[in-house]
Amino acid sequence: METIPRKKRKQVSDINVVPLIDVMLVLLVVFMLTAPMLNQGIDVELPQANNEPLDIDENLETLVVSITADGEYFLSLGATGDERESVTLETVGENVRRILNANPDIQVLIEGDTDASYGVIITMLTTLNNAGVTNPSFITKPMESL
Repeated sequence: METIPRKKRKQVSDINVVPLIDVMLVLLVVFMLTAPMLNQGIDVELPQANNEPLDIDENLETLVVSITADGEYFLSLGATGDERESVTLETVGENVRRILNANPDIQVLIEGDTDASYGVIITMLTTLNNAGVTNPSFITKPMESL
Protein backbone atom coordinates (compact mmCIF):
# COMPACT_ATOMS: atom_id res chain seq x y z
CA MET A 1 0.00 0.00 0.00
CA GLU A 2 1.12 3.34 -0.86
CA THR A 3 0.69 6.13 1.66
CA ILE A 4 -0.68 9.35 0.43
CA PRO A 5 1.44 12.23 1.56
CA ARG A 6 -0.59 14.70 3.59
CA LYS A 7 -0.26 18.32 2.98
CA LYS A 8 0.61 20.30 6.03
CA ARG A 9 -2.01 22.89 6.79
CA LYS A 10 -0.78 26.26 7.70
CA GLN A 11 -2.46 27.49 10.87
CA VAL A 12 -4.41 30.70 10.54
CA SER A 13 -3.51 33.11 13.29
CA ASP A 14 -5.98 35.84 12.30
CA ILE A 15 -9.06 36.55 14.38
CA ASN A 16 -12.29 37.03 12.52
CA VAL A 17 -13.74 40.24 13.99
CA VAL A 18 -16.90 40.38 11.88
CA PRO A 19 -19.01 38.45 14.44
CA LEU A 20 -17.72 40.72 17.22
CA ILE A 21 -18.73 43.80 15.24
CA ASP A 22 -22.19 42.30 14.66
CA VAL A 23 -22.64 41.68 18.37
CA MET A 24 -21.51 45.20 19.23
CA LEU A 25 -23.95 46.74 16.75
CA VAL A 26 -26.82 44.68 18.13
CA LEU A 27 -25.93 45.77 21.68
CA LEU A 28 -25.72 49.39 20.57
CA VAL A 29 -29.20 49.22 19.03
CA VAL A 30 -30.64 47.51 22.13
CA PHE A 31 -29.19 50.15 24.47
CA MET A 32 -30.35 52.98 22.23
CA LEU A 33 -33.90 51.61 22.29
CA THR A 34 -34.04 50.90 26.03
CA ALA A 35 -32.31 54.05 27.33
CA PRO A 36 -35.38 56.34 26.89
CA MET A 37 -37.53 53.80 28.74
CA LEU A 38 -35.36 54.02 31.86
CA ASN A 39 -36.89 57.33 32.91
CA GLN A 40 -38.67 56.29 36.08
CA GLY A 41 -39.30 59.62 37.73
CA ILE A 42 -42.21 61.98 37.74
CA ASP A 43 -41.36 65.43 36.39
CA VAL A 44 -40.82 67.21 39.71
CA GLU A 45 -38.69 70.30 40.29
CA LEU A 46 -36.93 69.33 43.53
CA PRO A 47 -36.17 71.98 46.13
CA GLN A 48 -32.53 72.68 46.97
CA ALA A 49 -31.13 71.87 50.40
CA ASN A 50 -27.68 71.89 51.93
CA ASN A 51 -27.94 68.42 53.50
CA GLU A 52 -25.84 65.30 53.55
CA PRO A 53 -26.91 62.52 51.14
CA LEU A 54 -29.54 60.12 52.45
CA ASP A 55 -28.27 56.92 53.99
CA ILE A 56 -30.30 54.57 51.78
CA ASP A 57 -29.84 50.83 52.10
CA GLU A 58 -29.55 49.54 48.52
CA ASN A 59 -30.76 46.08 49.59
CA LEU A 60 -34.09 47.36 50.90
CA GLU A 61 -37.01 48.25 48.69
CA THR A 62 -38.03 51.89 48.42
CA LEU A 63 -41.42 53.49 48.01
CA VAL A 64 -41.38 56.97 46.48
CA VAL A 65 -44.37 59.26 46.97
CA SER A 66 -44.24 62.13 44.46
CA ILE A 67 -46.16 65.41 44.72
CA THR A 68 -46.32 67.62 41.63
CA ALA A 69 -46.76 71.38 41.52
CA ASP A 70 -50.44 70.82 40.62
CA GLY A 71 -51.00 68.80 43.81
CA GLU A 72 -51.16 65.41 42.10
CA TYR A 73 -49.89 62.35 43.97
CA PHE A 74 -47.93 59.45 42.48
CA LEU A 75 -46.68 56.22 44.06
CA SER A 76 -43.59 54.49 42.73
CA LEU A 77 -42.78 50.94 43.67
CA GLY A 78 -40.85 49.60 40.70
CA ALA A 79 -43.18 51.11 38.07
CA THR A 80 -41.84 53.09 35.15
CA GLY A 81 -42.92 56.63 34.37
CA ASP A 82 -45.40 55.63 31.65
CA GLU A 83 -47.16 53.09 33.86
CA ARG A 84 -47.91 55.44 36.74
CA GLU A 85 -51.11 57.34 37.12
CA SER A 86 -52.14 60.12 39.46
CA VAL A 87 -53.87 58.80 42.56
CA THR A 88 -56.03 60.42 45.24
CA LEU A 89 -54.82 61.07 48.76
CA GLU A 90 -57.10 58.34 50.14
CA THR A 91 -55.64 55.84 47.65
CA VAL A 92 -52.12 56.82 48.72
CA GLY A 93 -53.01 56.14 52.37
CA GLU A 94 -54.61 52.76 51.62
CA ASN A 95 -51.82 51.58 49.31
CA VAL A 96 -49.05 52.69 51.66
CA ARG A 97 -50.76 50.90 54.57
CA ARG A 98 -50.98 47.69 52.49
CA ILE A 99 -47.37 47.98 51.36
CA LEU A 100 -46.15 48.55 54.93
CA ASN A 101 -48.13 45.55 56.18
CA ALA A 102 -46.49 43.38 53.51
CA ASN A 103 -42.99 44.86 53.98
CA PRO A 104 -42.45 46.78 57.24
CA ASP A 105 -38.78 47.50 56.41
CA ILE A 106 -39.54 49.44 53.23
CA GLN A 107 -37.97 52.90 52.95
CA VAL A 108 -40.46 55.69 52.21
CA LEU A 109 -39.16 58.71 50.29
CA ILE A 110 -41.11 61.90 49.55
CA GLU A 111 -40.38 63.75 46.31
CA GLY A 112 -42.15 67.11 46.40
CA ASP A 113 -42.09 69.81 43.74
CA THR A 114 -40.70 73.20 44.75
CA ASP A 115 -43.96 74.85 43.70
CA ALA A 116 -46.22 72.42 45.59
CA SER A 117 -48.17 74.15 48.34
CA TYR A 118 -47.16 73.69 51.95
CA GLY A 119 -50.66 72.46 52.82
CA VAL A 120 -50.50 69.66 50.23
CA ILE A 121 -47.20 68.41 51.64
CA ILE A 122 -48.42 68.56 55.26
CA THR A 123 -51.58 66.69 54.28
CA MET A 124 -49.40 64.05 52.61
CA LEU A 125 -47.22 63.74 55.73
CA THR A 126 -50.32 63.34 57.90
CA THR A 127 -51.71 60.67 55.56
CA LEU A 128 -48.39 58.77 55.56
CA ASN A 129 -48.20 59.02 59.36
CA ASN A 130 -51.73 57.62 59.69
CA ALA A 131 -50.75 54.78 57.32
CA GLY A 132 -47.90 53.81 59.65
CA VAL A 133 -44.89 55.58 58.13
CA THR A 134 -42.72 56.76 61.01
CA ASN A 135 -39.65 58.20 59.32
CA PRO A 136 -40.09 59.34 55.72
CA SER A 137 -37.16 61.04 54.01
CA PHE A 138 -37.35 63.97 51.60
CA ILE A 139 -35.60 63.88 48.23
CA THR A 140 -33.90 67.18 47.40
CA LYS A 141 -31.17 68.33 45.07
CA PRO A 142 -27.88 69.84 46.25
CA MET A 143 -27.55 73.61 46.65
CA GLU A 144 -25.99 75.37 43.68
CA SER A 145 -22.87 77.38 44.43
CA LEU A 146 -23.20 81.13 44.38
